[in-house]
Amino acid sequence: MLIVRNWWPAVTWMIVIFLFSTDLFSGSNTSTLLGPLLSSLFPSLTTEPIELIHVSARKLGHWSEYFILARLLMGAVTGQFPLWKQSRHLFWSLVLATLYAVGDEWHQSFVPSRSASGLDVSIDSFGAICGALWFGRCKKKPDEAA
Repeated sequence: MLIVRNWWPAVTWMIVIFLFSTDLFSGSNTSTLLGPLLSSLFPSLTTEPIELIHVSARKLGHWSEYFILARLLMGAVTGQFPLWKQSRHLFWSLVLATLYAVGDEWHQSFVPSRSASGLDVSIDSFGAICGALWFGRCKKKPDEAA
């Protein structure tokens, strides 16, 4: 049961990411929600800034998803392999998060309203690096933090 306790949060989040990669969360669908919302909140905004905000929000979403995933993977790997050094936990968490990012983009290549993007994999990987490093920073003992 140790494996389930360690890995269920990361696997659950991977399922959430998979769902975010479906047609329901495509750019065309999210723009029909965000565009009118921004227009009503900021009536002076033109189409161009609204589109820029939309794209930026979507890219920040990629970063955030993988920031969270890497933190969860760090917890899973650390719990599963407590005798490993932190650098090894970090390495394997980043490998798993990046492989999942590649697989997620591959999945999106089969969704008609989505496309695969190397830029998104890069953003995902950067989010994972930040999340894993943040986890490692937060897990240091007080005397190690100095």
